[in-house]
Amino acid sequence: MVLYIKNMVSLRCKIRVREELAKLGLDVCKVDLGVVQLLKKITISQRKCLRENLLSSGLELLEDKRSILIEKIKNVIIELVHYTDDLPKTNYSDYISRKVGYDYTYLSNLFSEEKGIDIQHFIINHKIERVKELLQYKELNLTEISYKLHYSSVSHLSNQFKKVTGLSPSIYMHQSQKRWNNLENM
Repeated sequence: MVLYIKNMVSLRCKIRVREELAKLGLDVCKVDLGVVQLLKKITISQRKCLRENLLSSGLELLEDKRSILIEKIKNVIIELVHYTDDLPKTNYSDYISRKVGYDYTYLSNLFSEEKGIDIQHFIINHKIERVKELLQYKELNLTEISYKLHYSSVSHLSNQFKKVTGLSPSIYMHQSQKRWNNLENM
């Protein structure tokens, strides 16, 4: 049996879901971002209890097909941008369509209608969040980050970063370092 869970975007979320399933005595086959595969069917009372317990952690058990599909799209993008080292060589629309199993135009229209943002902007926002993370780790320079996230150039990455955050990557780093130093001095 497969369950779909909204807002499940990190390892911490996976751990939380596993804990809740264990409390209910449910045998888990697999837990991925937004998706849980159980070995047996879940009872109505177990489903109700799971729904309530997940809500306390900001997670939501999904029931309707549209919400499940939106969550699948989000999870494909989050997995791709934040947890995959090699971004696909094909364009995002083909990749998402193939992973979710629906025509991209349908997915795009559904996503925009439900989320109020198109898929492309959702991807850009997550790529910029990933850039912020990588900048703060200081393991890669901007050129390496640009290459890793498949930007056509450092200039393209910088322009997109500034458009989304209002800051250039270097000013962002300077302000971020300043905040970090202030926290250390407290």
